[in-house]
Amino acid sequence: MQTIKEYVQSNQERFLEELFALLRFPSISADPAYKKDVEKTADFVAEKLKEAGADNVEVCPTAGNPIVYGEKIISDDLPTVLVYGHYDVQPADPLELWDTPPFEPTVRDGKIYARGAADDKGQFYMHVKAFEYMMKNDALACNIKFMIEGEEEVGSANLATFVKANKERLQNDVIVISDTSMISMEQPSLETGLRGLSYVEVEVTGPNRDLHSGVYGGAVANPATILAKLIASLHDENNHIAIPGFYDDVIELSDEERDALNKAPFDIEEYKSDLGVADVWGEKGYSSIERTGTRPTLEVNGIWGGYIGEGAKTVLPSKAFAKISMRLVPNQNSERITNLFKEHFEKIAPSCVTVKVKPHHGGEPVVTPTDSIAYKAAEKALEDAFNKKPIPTRGGGSIPIVALFEKELGVKTVLLGFGLDSDNLHSPNEKYGIENYLKGIETIPSFFKYFAELSK
Repeated sequence: MQTIKEYVQSNQERFLEELFALLRFPSISADPAYKKDVEKTADFVAEKLKEAGADNVEVCPTAGNPIVYGEKIISDDLPTVLVYGHYDVQPADPLELWDTPPFEPTVRDGKIYARGAADDKGQFYMHVKAFEYMMKNDALACNIKFMIEGEEEVGSANLATFVKANKERLQNDVIVISDTSMISMEQPSLETGLRGLSYVEVEVTGPNRDLHSGVYGGAVANPATILAKLIASLHDENNHIAIPGFYDDVIELSDEERDALNKAPFDIEEYKSDLGVADVWGEKGYSSIERTGTRPTLEVNGIWGGYIGEGAKTVLPSKAFAKISMRLVPNQNSERITNLFKEHFEKIAPSCVTVKVKPHHGGEPVVTPTDSIAYKAAEKALEDAFNKKPIPTRGGGSIPIVALFEKELGVKTVLLGFGLDSDNLHSPNEKYGIENYLKGIETIPSFFKYFAELSK
């Protein structure tokens, strides 16, 4: 029997080549043009689960993209771990900002550059390879189930239907998700909470057609200008979100909780240098760590309207658009926040334009317990791998399905992520460290071992 370290070392090249093959699929769920590539990716994942030793592997159709399911049940007396991940990725645009092609993985300075490298192909595939090791070395300490979906990046529109229809099949004792980050490879951490999400698109319409900006400019409202003013009004002088009722349900952290959170290693100068900014920005009265993990936000994700081609065109646009996301914290509700935004945005719009607010998708904030058997198992596994106890942190991102799982399956989730905040998620030049990938494979079997032991 090989130890996990020996197994990873002897199979490192193969593990990397398999991940590279997975990363070459442009499985972009937001663009229907990539539908066939998404389906090919699901087939690839299913085949790798079979090769690793999973039973009952199935590419399950949905109204959207398929969900890959597989399992290995070794004893009814053992606890069951459900591994969730997603094989779909964000669009790669803008392509011109990538140093190397987004779907041709390239290694530079020990990091794999490709769309999906960290989010989430590299991270969920760690579990496939750890499972392979446990099967080949008779080291699988728990039953295991895999559910790898293809719509996470567009709001997991069909996952709830699948989960509700397969509750018995998906029964488990804990869900493990590796789609989050830790502080650094020198200081491991475990995320104990995630923010919720409300995502909307707004449309501002003025005249019934684009107009000559000389003939009509100054006499007819410009939707692009009005949109800019409306968006600017959504924050006050302290960068506080200026939507009535927005903060009504926010649970404020105690002084003790804030102090504990701010003890996590954080170099503000290194942070600014990495981002290429002269200073940070955000809600007055809170640190950068608090702003990105424990406070709600409102951000413009895209804004457009009028002529944006080469050269000049003196036009007053008929329409202007923006996509806006709001990150939410306990105890906020995504549906309520979406309605508050819609009512406020429509109310403040001047009569010279019409406004439409189109909700896209949302999800609820979650907090995971740090005193559970599953958290303690993850903590011990990370401590073994890094020789250092992980620090509990709050994640700034959103994984809406965590709240769904808790509601429908009645179980909590452990966020066992090995990414870094600097991995350029959703950005050009996304990357994932080879060391992170291999360290994740090494750590996962220990989690299974400790979870089984602590569950007795």
